[in-house]
Amino acid sequence: MPGLNALTSIGLYILAALAEIAGCFAFWAWLRLERSSLWLIPGVISLGLFAYLLTRVDVQFAGRAYAAYGGIYIAASVAWLWAVEGQIPTRWDVIGTVFCLTGMTIILIAPMLQK
Repeated sequence: MPGLNALTSIGLYILAALAEIAGCFAFWAWLRLERSSLWLIPGVISLGLFAYLLTRVDVQFAGRAYAAYGGIYIAASVAWLWAVEGQIPTRWDVIGTVFCLTGMTIILIAPMLQK
């Protein structure tokens, strides 16, 4: 059932993206915003969760998992820009995100349809 696998994969990608962005932001906060080094603890945990979640995606090859994940990561980063950093995405941010999500969809779903 390709649709279910794709939805599960997309859900895992979204969770992975949130974990990666949160983990990276913890390091950003420590180094760039001069926050306490205690920020590194949840940052490392979050990055470990990111790596684990990415391995749970139902694709045969790691490179394909990473390539498809890129689209979700970009969309999540633009959402983070807006929701957490308070910066409204430009139309170019939105257009670029749509292109990336289109590529992600092709990479993720096309092999499932060939089975």
